[in-house]
Amino acid sequence: MSEMRISIYQVAAKNLLRKKTRTLLTILGIGLSAWVLTSLFGFNRGYEAALNKDIDNMGFQVLLTAKGCPYEAATLMLKGGTGLRYMPEAVFTDILKNPEVDRITPMLMQAVFDPNKGESGGISAYLGIDPATYPEMKSFLKFRQGGWFKDPEAHVAVLGYEAAELEQREVGDKILVLEKNIEYTVAGILGRSGTQDDGTIFVPIRTLQKDFGQEGKVTAVGIKVRKDADITGLENKLYELPDVQVVSMAQVKTTIMSLVATAKVMVFSIALIAILIAMLGVINTILMSVFERFQEIGIIKSMGAMPWDVFRMIWTETVILCLLGGTLGVGLSFGLSKLTDLLIRRLLPYTPTGSLIIVNAPLALMTLAIVLVIGLISGIYPAWRASRVRPLESIRSEGE
Repeated sequence: MSEMRISIYQVAAKNLLRKKTRTLLTILGIGLSAWVLTSLFGFNRGYEAALNKDIDNMGFQVLLTAKGCPYEAATLMLKGGTGLRYMPEAVFTDILKNPEVDRITPMLMQAVFDPNKGESGGISAYLGIDPATYPEMKSFLKFRQGGWFKDPEAHVAVLGYEAAELEQREVGDKILVLEKNIEYTVAGILGRSGTQDDGTIFVPIRTLQKDFGQEGKVTAVGIKVRKDADITGLENKLYELPDVQVVSMAQVKTTIMSLVATAKVMVFSIALIAILIAMLGVINTILMSVFERFQEIGIIKSMGAMPWDVFRMIWTETVILCLLGGTLGVGLSFGLSKLTDLLIRRLLPYTPTGSLIIVNAPLALMTLAIVLVIGLISGIYPAWRASRVRPLESIRSEGE
């Protein structure tokens, strides 16, 4: 029996090698379909994981901003945006009255045009923070040099990793804000975090308020909720405050995921079309091979081969094609994951900072299994046609 199996595999492999170009193109088609399929499944896992990480790194569950568009508020914090809407500090008292609130941290963001940034200038984002509360909520941030400032009114700054690289600054250097003609001394440089904090320049909030003439004003308040507290109930109370916008990070996630779901449906449709094309390619390749070997199959059957033997031989060719194509596709998904990630970032309106494509061994095995099942289904008809060949008819067609 083992010799018979080996013989079938050898014959199937030799038959595929007869038309090398056609076989190679079929394998490539299956590989591209498997790549799209693996990347799609990897995106489903990676996007939500990256978004959850971004939201967790916020350090708070609820964000309070001045009344305006909720998408502006979400962008303000998730992407380091520069929406300049202000709230009075008096809102702190109203927030802290709620028993669900564990702690709060005020923030003041200011955007400054820097003519020395890049070839034609650019915007530098300065975020005023409270040194007593902000570092506790952002405990995941690690320093490459120096540390957080302690004096809430000092002219000092902490630079995110990318901001420090762009400004070419180290601890002790000066940062000049030409628009206001003021200087900040660099007190610390953060390590790479993979978040919006990498491009931010942090300054004591009291200092930033005075330097930019915004005393008593903030652009946002981060609220850390107590464990097991009713976040929905807290949000309903905060909605009653005048002239403020309540943004729940859970709501932001839900909104973004609903928008991305539309993109997922489109990508899934493309993947389905690619799979159907690959199936047609497999059927075409194997069926053409059967027609070209009509007489040969008849001779094999006249020598005693049973219809099941012929069926299994043709089916084996399909399995070989799909295994090779599936392996190629999985390899492409691993090797081109960064390129796929970059392409998705260009297509989607918002993407989190983490990896959008997560491809691992279980996902690769699942893709191979799907491709193999598709191949087995695709090979049924060509294998059935081959098993139905009659030796007498094949000999007659050879004579004709």
